[in-house]
Amino acid sequence: MDDLDRRILRAMQQNNRLSFAELAELVSSSAASCMRRVSKLRSAGVIIADIALVDPKAVGKSLTVVVTVELDRERLDLVDEFKRAMRAAKEVTQCYLITGDADFVLIVVVEDVETFDVFVKTKIYTNPNVRKFRSMIALDRVKFEPRIPV
Repeated sequence: MDDLDRRILRAMQQNNRLSFAELAELVSSSAASCMRRVSKLRSAGVIIADIALVDPKAVGKSLTVVVTVELDRERLDLVDEFKRAMRAAKEVTQCYLITGDADFVLIVVVEDVETFDVFVKTKIYTNPNVRKFRSMIALDRVKFEPRIPV
């Protein structure tokens, strides 16, 4: 990956709806070169998705909760089972296996406290391998930056 690839990635992370001509102008290249490079970046798995970022409040999801989860047993099959369950949970927008006191950190986005309570009862309490969890309700989203520094 060279400097031009990095400039392309920075520009696309700001706005991936640019035409190749607009992208080329931003990164000081040709449209054909940008098209080839973007295609290579997608094929190589550097660009993993083209998505629209949605304001959670605009779609009725006004509650964001950070949840730490400690598993009872850390056997590989049980960890993998928890990962699968969190991937399948539509309320979980991010899930990280972490080091430290907890095993996982979840970002849960829901409508309200009642909906979060349903999530806890159906996805956390029902999992026999969850030893304990802690939840922290976000009061204000100070920074949300889904871009990767390149």
